[in-house]
Amino acid sequence: MLPFEEQIISDLMDDANGGLVVLSSGLPLSSLVASLIVLLHNPSRGSLLILSASESQKSLISRSLLHLQNPDRNPVDVPGDLPSHQRAALYSTGAALFLTPRVLVADLLTSRCSPSAVVALLIFNAHRLSDTSTEAFIARLLRSQPNSPLIPIFAFSDRPHAMVSGFAKAERIMKCLFVRRLHLWPRFHVLVSADLEKEPPEVVDVRVSMSPAMKGIQVAVLEAMDVCLKELRRTNKVDVEDLTVEKGLFKSFDEIVRRQLDPIWHTIGKKTKQLVSDLKTLRKLLDYLVRYDAVTYLKYLDTLRVSEGVRSVWIFADSSHKIFELAKKRVYQVVRADGIKVSADSKSTLNKKRRVMDRNKKGKEIANREKTDPSGGIVLEEVLEEAPKWKLLRELLEEIEEEQRKESQLTGQPTVKDEGNNSDIILVACKDEHSCLQLEDCLSKGPRQVMQEEWEKYLLGKVELNGLRKNKKKRSQEPKGFGVLEGMVATGSSENVEPSSISKLENDALLAAAADISSSAKEQLDVGDNSKTSLPKRGCRKGRGKGKSRKAMTNKSVPGNKSEKPVENDGLQKASSNVEGHLGETDRVPEGFSHDSGTEGLMEPKPLPPVQFYALDSDQHILDVWKPSVIIVYHPDVTFVREIEIYKTNNPSKKLKVYFLFYEDSTEVQKFESSIRRENGAFESLIRQKSLMMIPVDQNGQCIGPNASNEPQSVTSLNSITRKAGGRKPLEKEMQVIVDMREFMSSLPNVLHQKGMRVIPVTLEVGDYVLSPLICVERKSIGDLFQSFASGRLYHQIETMVRYYRIPVLLIEFSQDKSFSFQSATDIGDDVSPTNIISKLSLLVLHFPRLCLVWSRSVHATADIFASLKANQDEPDESKAMRVGVPSEDGIVENDVRAENYNTSAIEFLRRLPGVTDSNYRALMDGCKNLAELALLPVEKLAELMGGQKSAKMLKEFLDAKCPTMQ
Repeated sequence: MLPFEEQIISDLMDDANGGLVVLSSGLPLSSLVASLIVLLHNPSRGSLLILSASESQKSLISRSLLHLQNPDRNPVDVPGDLPSHQRAALYSTGAALFLTPRVLVADLLTSRCSPSAVVALLIFNAHRLSDTSTEAFIARLLRSQPNSPLIPIFAFSDRPHAMVSGFAKAERIMKCLFVRRLHLWPRFHVLVSADLEKEPPEVVDVRVSMSPAMKGIQVAVLEAMDVCLKELRRTNKVDVEDLTVEKGLFKSFDEIVRRQLDPIWHTIGKKTKQLVSDLKTLRKLLDYLVRYDAVTYLKYLDTLRVSEGVRSVWIFADSSHKIFELAKKRVYQVVRADGIKVSADSKSTLNKKRRVMDRNKKGKEIANREKTDPSGGIVLEEVLEEAPKWKLLRELLEEIEEEQRKESQLTGQPTVKDEGNNSDIILVACKDEHSCLQLEDCLSKGPRQVMQEEWEKYLLGKVELNGLRKNKKKRSQEPKGFGVLEGMVATGSSENVEPSSISKLENDALLAAAADISSSAKEQLDVGDNSKTSLPKRGCRKGRGKGKSRKAMTNKSVPGNKSEKPVENDGLQKASSNVEGHLGETDRVPEGFSHDSGTEGLMEPKPLPPVQFYALDSDQHILDVWKPSVIIVYHPDVTFVREIEIYKTNNPSKKLKVYFLFYEDSTEVQKFESSIRRENGAFESLIRQKSLMMIPVDQNGQCIGPNASNEPQSVTSLNSITRKAGGRKPLEKEMQVIVDMREFMSSLPNVLHQKGMRVIPVTLEVGDYVLSPLICVERKSIGDLFQSFASGRLYHQIETMVRYYRIPVLLIEFSQDKSFSFQSATDIGDDVSPTNIISKLSLLVLHFPRLCLVWSRSVHATADIFASLKANQDEPDESKAMRVGVPSEDGIVENDVRAENYNTSAIEFLRRLPGVTDSNYRALMDGCKNLAELALLPVEKLAELMGGQKSAKMLKEFLDAKCPTMQ
């Protein structure tokens, strides 16, 4: 362990209550927890429980324990579907256990897990906690048991910015966990800095210029984002200080805006709601610009054009036209067959060319064109701009290989390039798996081949899309539903894929190129020879167009190349040979650099060192496994930077060199620097909060925490005491609520326990909460309500409640921080609509007249509603509630409430007879055994059961009426 880790452990062990630890992102949280497990775990004293750990955190803890040479103390992962008796056996063994909060709280309530058998509680991801979370419920259950030893609770978080997202969030989390000490360990802490900077790695910051088109797109997206932020400021509904472009680069910006708008979401207009969505889209555009290739970026823009179309605000801004045009110029340009470029801004030229195309191509299918008219047709000039970082990465790998070769010559020990030799591994860290696969293809095939393959996929998607549109126009009965643009666009919106900004000429040229590639692929499949001429050399590109395509690619693939002057064919061969002379060597010449018809020969590419790619999103933490000597951070990330520092500090003798690849003057640099500033600002805020915190403790030094006993009694209850003789108040009976196990994913059981109710967790077949033998409640959050209506599940749930309980209740619970409304009053129409939620609820109540609708503003309001509903009601029976609606296995049991004891068909028939209502059909069922006995009852007995002579005579006349017979 590092010295600062030992200090953290020492500080935690000083307080018997435990503590809350907040670390900088990337610091070794798993090794801290592993050390705590070694210190605290003692099977003779009890079990060590670990909550809310992710799969990656579990694997890291196991690896750290193995590194500490304590594999026997590796925690057991307890799945949620493990039978209860097996879980009880595990608790009795005193093992360290990974548990989910839902399972543990149920076991504590049912006494399967005794608090006296718990030695300590460890909670991960403390930034997600609140006073109504299940983890807080567990902490209260462990601390509220009388005569039980003090159980330390340790909570950990490595997201400091999430700990300052609300008012005094850190203090509220500490109170609900019953801890009184906050341990803050930022990267700028003296002990942390001293340890990590003792043996720092060699760092090389490499900057590469973005291409002119990328710079233009970035400026245009930032302008569009600024326009949306200005429009949002005009609404006067959001705090202006939070609306900055710098904060808009992070995902947390969406949460900040939604948190402010949620309480008034139903009152704001559609434009404001769309602005919030547009800011999220624009942030993705900035992120994808530096992450993905030009063709994938254009494909994503095409999907936005289809999906957001007329609804978006940003798409109608002046800068949005520049985004689409520059994205297209990175991939292709439209030129006439005689070499004149087609300008999208020149409307007269476009109209003239459109007329020429319509006259020459009228009555012909675009997909069947194999040649373009050289006099009036157009062709596509492929640009296929490569990402500037691709070439930079290859140059770095060549440089690293050259340095290793020289070093081996000096030492006299040749390097062995195999996977077992970890010392020579070069680790390239990318944001996601897609980037890793694409970079791997770039090194093996060459950038040109990768771009050509992406271009072919894009064009083939156009063919499928065009065929789908034609089939829809013809109303063909053939099955549809195949994906377009590789499944990124829904087929239902494909009719609007051709936007107004793309001319028909350009779209026709794309379809012609796509059709030619598709026909070429079919020809190759028919011939069965896949090694023939490359597909992109046919079709829409003629000799001149092909040459221009190569020029554009060679010119734009060189980072920082300021020259935009066209290169002639002779210069192209020299430039391509120079570029290809610096490419890495593999066992064969990459396919993207195969010989062309006018090229003599290529220089052998330089050799490349062994490379391993790592996706940062996978969260696998592989530095200690692969032990690389060189790390290339392709997509910079603060968390990964800290992991590199920890890796180097744990291996001080290992020589490590780290390259950071940045796009110069890009939002990538700004986002990386802003993330560091944001984390430091969060820790400074936490330090100020810590100096002002007030955590209440009792005379024994134990944290009291927020419980219902601290709340003052109401005036009514105080007055009721004075009215009684001697001021004595009789002991109130403890309220009981039977709760379905699945409901422990919500906060309501926790709040009910806070209100002093006894929560009994069981598996219910009917309903979510049983308040009394007569009252059953089905609880629905807003999202669950919409989903239940869509799937039809709600109808079945209400039907079973109505069948088995006298007072079925549908509770619709809103979130406390959101508006207490489905929609604004102006959106509610006069007619019944099958898509309107109000109409669906109205039809549901009409179909089930006995159903009671209860509206709740929050979970705390729900607890108060439950208390009022339970007034003057008997307490529910746990055993009976569990058997309601459950199919019998041992046959029918007398006086049982199983579903098979009721003939539902006979009941439905009874309820439809004249004079039978919802208020008297149960009395009829109790007064006679079957329908045959009902038909023989006299009118006087029927009047006694039905509560009136009129309804009894109506039923008796119907039963005694003669049936007409055919003569």
